[in-house]
Amino acid sequence: MRIVVIDGQGGGIGRMLVEQLRTALPDAFLIGVGTNSAATSAMLKAGANAGATGENAVIYNSNRADIIAGPAGILLANAMFGEISPGMAHAVSDSPATKVLIPIQKCHLQMAGVTELPLAGYLEDAVARICQLYKSSD
Repeated sequence: MRIVVIDGQGGGIGRMLVEQLRTALPDAFLIGVGTNSAATSAMLKAGANAGATGENAVIYNSNRADIIAGPAGILLANAMFGEISPGMAHAVSDSPATKVLIPIQKCHLQMAGVTELPLAGYLEDAVARICQLYKSSD
């Protein structure tokens, strides 16, 4: 199973996701895909098995992922101060992978029915959901 973690900016959310997934699922194949080299580097340092950077990397890996995880902005063209291109957003949304997304207020997206939590709470829930998906695929 391929778990693709996508992040931009400094890669902080992606780094935390990879760290927690690496602990919870030590045998999982994690691919850190950054919109920039800083984000990719952060995810590789956190324990991703592989890393790639840029628009083509997002498009290529989204199509081959079983699970895509990252901030909700990866679905929105021009999110993350323009780092998410329309092509990236389309690739993520069009991917057959299950998406596990972290709601972040900075991307001007309000999700009805989502309880407001601190970032650590969203990360904990995301990791638990990914673990459940991973274990049910065996």
